[in-house]
Amino acid sequence: MQKFRVVLCIIMLVVIHFLNLEGFAKFIAYLVPYLVIGYDVLLEAIEGIMKRELDENFLMSIATIGALILGLCYDGDYLEAVAVMLLYKIGELFEDYADGKTRDNITALMDIRPDYANIEHEGTITRVNPDEVKTGSIIVIKPGEKIPLDGVIIEGSSSLNTSALTGESLPKSVNLGDEVISGCVNLERVLRVKTTCEFKESTVSKILELVENASERKSHTEKFITRFAKIYTPAVCVSAFALAVIPTVIYGFDSFGTWLYRALTFLVISCPCALVISVPLTFFAGIGAAGRTGILIKGSNFIELLSRASCVVFDKTGTLTRGVFEVSAVHPKIIEPEELLHMTAHVERFSSHPVALSLRRAYKNEFDSCVIQDYEELAGMGVRACVNNKVICSGSSRFMDSLGVKWQPCEKSGSIIHTAINNNYAGHIVISDVIKPESKQAIDELKSLGVNRVVMLTGDSESSASEVANNLGIQEFYGELLPVDKVNKVSEFMKDNQGSLIFAGDGINDAPVLARSDVGVAMGALGSDAAVEAADVVLMDDDPRKISRAVKISRKCMSIARQNIYFSIGIKLLCLVLGAMGLADMWLAVFADVGVMVLAVLNAIRALFV
Repeated sequence: MQKFRVVLCIIMLVVIHFLNLEGFAKFIAYLVPYLVIGYDVLLEAIEGIMKRELDENFLMSIATIGALILGLCYDGDYLEAVAVMLLYKIGELFEDYADGKTRDNITALMDIRPDYANIEHEGTITRVNPDEVKTGSIIVIKPGEKIPLDGVIIEGSSSLNTSALTGESLPKSVNLGDEVISGCVNLERVLRVKTTCEFKESTVSKILELVENASERKSHTEKFITRFAKIYTPAVCVSAFALAVIPTVIYGFDSFGTWLYRALTFLVISCPCALVISVPLTFFAGIGAAGRTGILIKGSNFIELLSRASCVVFDKTGTLTRGVFEVSAVHPKIIEPEELLHMTAHVERFSSHPVALSLRRAYKNEFDSCVIQDYEELAGMGVRACVNNKVICSGSSRFMDSLGVKWQPCEKSGSIIHTAINNNYAGHIVISDVIKPESKQAIDELKSLGVNRVVMLTGDSESSASEVANNLGIQEFYGELLPVDKVNKVSEFMKDNQGSLIFAGDGINDAPVLARSDVGVAMGALGSDAAVEAADVVLMDDDPRKISRAVKISRKCMSIARQNIYFSIGIKLLCLVLGAMGLADMWLAVFADVGVMVLAVLNAIRALFV
């Protein structure tokens, strides 16, 4: 509609030019295209006056109406007034284009919302709303359909398109027993999936909520621009009024037309469109660019904090390592190796920790005749349960110390799981993690960006932490930490840190430190719900290299925002001085307003391409 009005206004101006009208007929002829192109600006200005909020619509309305009145009373030139409004609307078209490009990126993320779920009951498949599917239901995903809810494959194998979630173009193969997350597209064969949560708790639902709320958290720069505009506009109106009245009083009423023209030019120049539009657009574009690559940033305030990153703290397990553990050694003391593995696996049966999963994989006969009672998980320490009337405690050396059990150290590197039976030390199991192939590059990229401090924190042993840190080139690391220890460490780092501190983690134990840090980054694809909820940035494919990517995007956004601020204010100040001195006409005013706005918006578009 706006494009049509612009074209119609241009055609009408061309026709009027060739008609050679004079007097009041000429005024009416120019008034028609003026109202066609600018009626909505006038209405918004009136609405702003009613609310006692003066903005760029008010400035533009006063300036162009004044120019029409000047033409009617003095020189009969109405083209400037219509042209100013026309060019202002053309500038808005550029803004709409940039905003639309950004929203396309956001919309690509929004396309992950599933329209329906195929639920299977007694051999019959029914298409229902995803909100109606209960946990534990069997859903069928045909080739080409989106996975509507998170679940586990109980039949079939296929490959999934995860690009809408992770930005990764290569399909991901999935087989029987694999977990799948909502929002992915099934590419090959029919899958039957048992749902593990309701739709409101699913991955896709949480992502959509993050995206929809991202624009609500404003950066300090955006808040400054908003406050600036509220003070700036009334100040400009008072200045323009003074410019029209005071010289007229001094030099006589005959000069009123000259000073009124200068005041109207002053108003057009002073419109803060470039700042008010381009700066928020830059941040919005940055959030869209990040989303396109599988990085969900919860608000523009975090873009500002990411750009100032000088310290990055990593959790180890699941962040720098795959979190895929394997039992590499069993060292019993009072029982046979198989029995030690048997008891430890049973006591870890109900834990969701990756270490517990590896123990259960190592002991295949999970559902034997053993009776398990009184299960208790102690955060950062271990687990306790009663197995066949024996109290089994499994966990860290610190857990053994708290029980008064004398444990034996192990020379092998990895996570050491100590086990006590009825408070007697039964031995330990060595579990090794696998470093992600991307982790070394992630650390190197952060250092190349000038992040001068990279730290690794873990609840694992010092020897396990040392091995991983040495392989990745991390100089500073701390092991055997409880969740509260991680929070305290990060608090210490923040006191000494000049910039902002980023913490990256994935487990439920990381939620407190994610919330404590300046910017919490969660590994979203495999990370726990608590970590994703507490984090400020979510990496959808668990790739630690995306942290440096997020820093690059944020720094480019901040650079573009500063460029637009300095350029817009600098040009306007220069043109305001020239306008007040009578050295700038309405056409220069149009450049200072619309031209600068168009240039700033085009510059803001660059944030889409990082």
